[in-house]
Amino acid sequence: MDAVDLVLRKFDGRPHRQVTARLLGEDAWGTWLATPRGTLVTYHYGRRNRGRTRADAVRLVPADKWWMAMFLAEPDVRAAYCDVISPPRWTGPAEITVVDLDIDVIRYRDGRVEVDDEDEFAQHRDEFGYPPGIVAGALGAAGELRTALTLGEEPFASHYRDWLARV
Repeated sequence: MDAVDLVLRKFDGRPHRQVTARLLGEDAWGTWLATPRGTLVTYHYGRRNRGRTRADAVRLVPADKWWMAMFLAEPDVRAAYCDVISPPRWTGPAEITVVDLDIDVIRYRDGRVEVDDEDEFAQHRDEFGYPPGIVAGALGAAGELRTALTLGEEPFASHYRDWLARV
């Protein structure tokens, strides 16, 4: 499998987070990446600069959506963790870059769905001066994700399980 760097930046261009994943393949939903337990993640915020993933996961990066999703294996209490982002761009032969727009939508194993970091989105909306198109894309994606995760729509229902089994 080929390695792909997934690079997350903030709206002002500064680095936010980066992980090197294995390319699993593509389907109608987008590009699927594997990050097995123990995969190194580089953080550009907080006290830690590096960490390792605690569970096997697959990441779905749709070509034209304002979100990407990570589906996690047990023992993680989260089943799906979705970042609201700018639509992804291939910025190199093995690199995908996105702008993290702060809002996250999480589905826990018990079925609960939560929208997280709306306060951070509001702060950065003012601080970075998000244009109206960015605001509309981010809020639309958060609503789309909340609905899809709550109702168990694909690819959040079961489609991801075949990809997760490949990790």
